[in-house]
Amino acid sequence: MGRSANLRRETGETAIEVSINLDGEGFSQIETPVGFLNHMLELFAKHGNFDLEVFARGDVEVDFHHTVEDVGITLGEVINSALSDRKGINRYGFFILPMDETLARVVVDLGGRPFLGFNADFFSPKVGDFDVELVEEFFRAFSNHLKCNLHIDLLKGGNTHHSIEAIFKAFARAMKEAVRITGEDIPSSKGVIET
Repeated sequence: MGRSANLRRETGETAIEVSINLDGEGFSQIETPVGFLNHMLELFAKHGNFDLEVFARGDVEVDFHHTVEDVGITLGEVINSALSDRKGINRYGFFILPMDETLARVVVDLGGRPFLGFNADFFSPKVGDFDVELVEEFFRAFSNHLKCNLHIDLLKGGNTHHSIEAIFKAFARAMKEAVRITGEDIPSSKGVIET
């Protein structure tokens, strides 16, 4: 079954359930009311080789903010649970990914210290009905709840859909490298990673 976890999070604004297997094959079943987010999460599963299920309801009649942020929170928490004490993981991941005219770099440290560095200028404020400012909100929620140091840089931009897609694919590849088992010890000179 591999390193897997399941988590349900319910608030007055959203109801979210996420399951992940970090040692999967890239299978995904994503059902949220935010179509563009569904697409990005499918890419995350495929390019990270994670088996991922996400089921979400939210107050999208207000806007997509609560749903996108709460999916980020729950995804971070479920990966944190699947990693347990983080024993044996590579800890660090890095990837630069081109997509047509765009180029994205994502660097992650699963060392138990949350921080998001987000440097991306998008040419359009929306992709379809999706507000692109929510990309940063998603990753901030994810970083805070996985307790990871995450740096995202859009090195070259162009089509906004391409830019965000490149970021999510690079994120998947960086996470794939960071969660990879490379040893037996906790990868910290302290002997522990706060989770």
